[in-house]
Amino acid sequence: MNSKTVFLKSLNRGLTSGRSSNGITVKTSLELDRMIDAGRITGEVLTVLRDSICAGMTTYELDQIAEKEIRSRGAIPAFKGYRGFPGTLCVSVNEEIVHGIPGSRVIADGDVIGLDLGAIVDGLYGDSAITVAVGEQNVATLDQIETGRAALFAGIEQVRSGNRIGDISNAIENEICKRGNFGIVREYVGHGIGRRLHEEPSVPNFGPTDRGPILRPGMAIAIEPMINFGGDETKVLDDDWTVVTADGSVSVHFEHTIIVTEGKPIITTKVD
Repeated sequence: MNSKTVFLKSLNRGLTSGRSSNGITVKTSLELDRMIDAGRITGEVLTVLRDSICAGMTTYELDQIAEKEIRSRGAIPAFKGYRGFPGTLCVSVNEEIVHGIPGSRVIADGDVIGLDLGAIVDGLYGDSAITVAVGEQNVATLDQIETGRAALFAGIEQVRSGNRIGDISNAIENEICKRGNFGIVREYVGHGIGRRLHEEPSVPNFGPTDRGPILRPGMAIAIEPMINFGGDETKVLDDDWTVVTADGSVSVHFEHTIIVTEGKPIITTKVD
C-alpha cells in the first residue's frame, strides 16, 4: 500500500466536505479520489495538446482536441460554459496571460502558447496549465518559460501540513526574482479547488512568509504563477475574457492542482 493510499484511507469516507474555521473545505477521501481522477485526466489531455500543437493550426482546433479527449475519458470540460466562457480550453498566445478564447487565430512559428484546462469527474475538479513554445525560440524566452515552471514547483515544495499560504507565495516570488527581472502578475492568483473550480483560499504568487491560512490534510489548492517578460500590469480585452500584458510583453503560465497530506503533497495533474 503506497503513501497516497494510506493517506486517503485515513480520511473521512463520507460524501460531504468539512469546512475549516477559515472557510476552506477539507475534502473526504471519496472526494479526493474523484479529484485525483479529474486531475489525471486534465494532465493527460494537456500532454496530448502539448504534443499536437504546431504552427498552422488554429486555437479552435486545439479546443476541439481538448473537448474530444476529455469526453472520451468520461469527464466533463470544466471551463465550457463557466461564467459564459465559450471554450473547453483557455488558449493564451504571446502577450495574452490567461483566459484566451479559442477561435480562428492561426498559431505561428515562434509563438508562446499558454494552455489552461480543467476537467470534472463526479462533480470534483482538476485544473492545470502549461506554456508551450512553438518552433525556434530565443534564449530569453526559454529562460522565462523555465522560470515559470520552476516557480510552480518552488511553491509546491511548501505545500505541507502546518505551513501557511504565505509560505507558498513567498517561495514562488523568491524563485522568480532570483532568476531575472520578470513582472509577477498580481491581479490573478491561485485558489482552492474541489466541488467548485474556485474556492477559498486565494494563493498569491508574491508576499511574505508565515501569513494567510494554515494548510491542513485534505485541503486542495491550485497554484498558478503567471510571469511577464516586462512589467506586471495587465488589462482585459474587449471580449471581457482575455487578459493581456499592458506593455505587450510575452507572458507564461503554469499550474497544478495539489492535495495537502500529512507528508508529501499529491500533485493530481502531474502525469510526467
